[in-house]
Amino acid sequence: MLKVMNLTKKFQSGETKVLAVNNVSFELGDGIFATIVGKSGSGKSTLLALLGALDKSTSGEIFVGGENISKMSDRKLINYRRNKIGFVFQSYNLVPNLSALENVILPMEFAGVSKSERKNRAIKLLREVGIDEAKSKRLPTKLSGGEQQRVAIARALGNKPSLILADEPTGNLDSTTGDIIIKLMKNLAKTEKTTIIAVTHDSTMSAKADQHFTMKDGKLL
Repeated sequence: MLKVMNLTKKFQSGETKVLAVNNVSFELGDGIFATIVGKSGSGKSTLLALLGALDKSTSGEIFVGGENISKMSDRKLINYRRNKIGFVFQSYNLVPNLSALENVILPMEFAGVSKSERKNRAIKLLREVGIDEAKSKRLPTKLSGGEQQRVAIARALGNKPSLILADEPTGNLDSTTGDIIIKLMKNLAKTEKTTIIAVTHDSTMSAKADQHFTMKDGKLL
């Protein structure tokens, strides 16, 4: 469960004060695939950074699985990002000299998961996202864009996160492959019992989401 209460983020840009996120409140349950759309500068990327503990809010609170991350120390926030959050990026951000399987294993290794458990879970997740054994041994450059994004999604799920944040996950994909990735994320939210939030310009993705938000001038509509 994700609960956001009166979240606000202010920036100082020269002599101008920017209200990037303006008193945002919402809730999302486990197993929900949600999207946030909005024009550049609407505040959606800032909101995603706050949810992922990559930035700190000016005021307001964020609860993930009942924990108030707004009150966490820096050390606890490191553990939160590592164990409770999964990230999916437009540019995939896979480690180029590691195989698909090794990319999925890596976050679990940092989290202290046993060697046998992390390998078994990585194989299972890659199978769930449609990457077979042969492709799991390939380097990212030997995979298509859609396949790389599937690997990135599997990697994000590695540590059984409460929340996955996706920044333009279909931005570098053709429409057909993008549709496949959208369906995949929606299904995985339910089967893995995690909440997935995607920031996107893709109206097709928003139409297929369980919940859809529009962001304008820092407000969530």
